[in-house]
Amino acid sequence: MHLIGFFPSIGLGVLAVLFALAADKWLGEPRLQWHPVVWMGRYLELVGHRIQEQTQQGLAYTQRGRPDDLQDKKALLAGAGFWILGSMLVVFIAALLQKGLLLLSVQLDWFGFFLGSLLIGLFLKPLLSWEMLRTEAFAVEDALSAEPDGSLENGRNRLKWLVSRDVSQLSEVHIRESVIESLAENLNDSVVAPIFWFVLLGLPGAALYRFANTADAMWGYPGMYQGRNWQWAGKWAARADDVLSWVPARITAVLLLLTQGGIPFKRLIKEASKTPSPNSGWPMAAMSIALDVRLEKPGVYVLNQSGKLAESHDVNQAINLSVRALALLMIFLIFSQVLVSFKAML
Repeated sequence: MHLIGFFPSIGLGVLAVLFALAADKWLGEPRLQWHPVVWMGRYLELVGHRIQEQTQQGLAYTQRGRPDDLQDKKALLAGAGFWILGSMLVVFIAALLQKGLLLLSVQLDWFGFFLGSLLIGLFLKPLLSWEMLRTEAFAVEDALSAEPDGSLENGRNRLKWLVSRDVSQLSEVHIRESVIESLAENLNDSVVAPIFWFVLLGLPGAALYRFANTADAMWGYPGMYQGRNWQWAGKWAARADDVLSWVPARITAVLLLLTQGGIPFKRLIKEASKTPSPNSGWPMAAMSIALDVRLEKPGVYVLNQSGKLAESHDVNQAINLSVRALALLMIFLIFSQVLVSFKAML
């Protein structure tokens, strides 16, 4: 049995992850018309209109702790039903694709090993994204402070590409805090979690996670968003993402702290619990501890309150920590695959 059980050749899955990260670095994102996450988003937007037809609108319908009437229940069932339908579709397509690539790799012997790894890695690549996240973080810092055009207003405008919160009143410190928070959170959502589910379930697992995370981003709001009530319509999507992100978020936090040589578990748990999300607080808390930087979402939480205020070099350091965390993850995967393979030969 191999670490990545869906792949018959020793190390094929690990090599596929390495090819995916290399493609992310050197090829970037696919064109929009070929990007599977864009297709997922179009499906979610299309059926989102149908779900909203079953949803009571207005602020009065966003404060309930449970579905109180038939309309709330219709919204909940519609959201769950379309989520399940979409997830089954992406898993089915990914499973067919993976089966075909594995058959090809087995038939072509050693050449098939590399070809299969390469092709699976290329199809895994759109389901994860580190280079775009890194580039956007640098872009916000450049818009904020780079000469001659850097300004607070430019920094706020560029930050809109990275976060969904209101940026109109954010200071320079708050902008940098938002960038560092987004780096930490999306290191999990866009890289570690897809790899985690790929390790467990192959391309279908990575595709399922990316669909769930995209659905949460589009539907998983605890009330009104852009004139739509998602209190119950998006409940299933939000909870599904919480479940699928639970383990990867904690792995991401541990990886970030390991880059600094230790894991203060009690402090990490304390800081992570300050955020309303059961998962995103973990990598953000780990990043704040590793950098010794105070991170705040005004009116919601403050992480590592005694830490220093975020400066320009802290954004660069956060990126470096993220790169090291990913390197640690790959070292662990390679070592684990070698160990399991060695035991299988005994």
